[in-house]
Amino acid sequence: MSADLGWDAMWTNVHLATIDQAIGSADGYGSIRDGALAVRDGRIAWVGPRRDLPSGWRAETEHDGGGAWLTPGLIDCHTHLVHAGDRADEFEMRLAGASYEDIARAGGGIASTVRATRAAGEDQLVAQSAVRLGRLIAEGVTTVEIKSGYGLDTANELKMLRAARRLAIACGVEVRTTFLGAHALPPEFAGRADEYIALVCDERLPAAADAKLAEAVDAFCERIAFTTAQTARVFDAAKKHRLPVKLHADQLSDQGGGRLAAEYRGLSADHLEYASAESVRAMAEAGTTAVVLPGAFYFLRETRLPPIASLRQHGVPIAIATDCNPGTSPCTSLLLMLNMACTLFGFTPAEALAAVTRDAAKALGIEGEVGRLAPGRRADFALWNIARPAELAYAFGANPCVGRVVRGIPDAAHADAHAKR
Repeated sequence: MSADLGWDAMWTNVHLATIDQAIGSADGYGSIRDGALAVRDGRIAWVGPRRDLPSGWRAETEHDGGGAWLTPGLIDCHTHLVHAGDRADEFEMRLAGASYEDIARAGGGIASTVRATRAAGEDQLVAQSAVRLGRLIAEGVTTVEIKSGYGLDTANELKMLRAARRLAIACGVEVRTTFLGAHALPPEFAGRADEYIALVCDERLPAAADAKLAEAVDAFCERIAFTTAQTARVFDAAKKHRLPVKLHADQLSDQGGGRLAAEYRGLSADHLEYASAESVRAMAEAGTTAVVLPGAFYFLRETRLPPIASLRQHGVPIAIATDCNPGTSPCTSLLLMLNMACTLFGFTPAEALAAVTRDAAKALGIEGEVGRLAPGRRADFALWNIARPAELAYAFGANPCVGRVVRGIPDAAHADAHAKR
């Protein structure tokens, strides 16, 4: 550590769930009771037990955490948060017996949201999406991934990505944008999927890259979307533009999506209910993170579980996300996803918290920046009025968040009344 012990801010009277075994205890959370955390220049400068604070330290502002637990800021690493309209009618259709594939093939599903999103102006998209994002932020989310994919033409895909970037500024949250031009086949290209993929590769993806509006490229590889060969063409185009890839993989059937994502050293393969043992092994070798989405599993009443035991056995990092979208997971509660991951997928509460911090950061390629409480990491964290970290996964429907800090600055909505200057 630098000999300069002058810090911008200090949090004391807190318990820390560092999610960092190099710093904390071996309880799965990296817990430090009666801890302290110092910030300088928007990054964590010191973290540890308060009794170990170096002598002579000073901070411009001291925050009394009031005995709260302090964790890394939560990361929602898979969302379709920017969109217009809803699909409550399709929810009713599914309850009456229609399948997701039935609805999609009849012109509903993603195509329905495409029509609504194309009709909305950029300001409308920002205003509607800010409401959804605000709910995530209220639960301690400091980083969120937002995909395009409801425009499916150049102008509207870029409109979605611009709206996502504007949300970051308007809402005080880190937004990672993903180009998802290969989300579905737009109606005007019915029967011409290869021609549409050519446009994605030759025009739409380059436009997003040239405008610097995307940090990654995604695709939907499935029977109702695009083949592995078509997806590979998109990934080849992403590689030309030096953009990492991720994939909606093996959600409804085994298309070898997990293996394909691994072949391209993808950041993540997401969903994975039907992923094969071969795909899991390939992901482990490539360092590709698995992102499981219990909200979509629940909402679609899926019965095939993701291969959690196999992913664990092969050491594949597993992240959790809301998959916030109007058709299959209209959810804006990452805390609820923690509970669902435990009750539906067999996660422990400690695994679930790591899955929305450390492993979610890896799924976005930013594990060196966020996801753990460690010196040098960005000072993004949340404070919780809980007695132990397991409560975050235990009490579904509750929101014990009492503070959120982004780059060392406390959220105005959670102003610290005990700050001393």
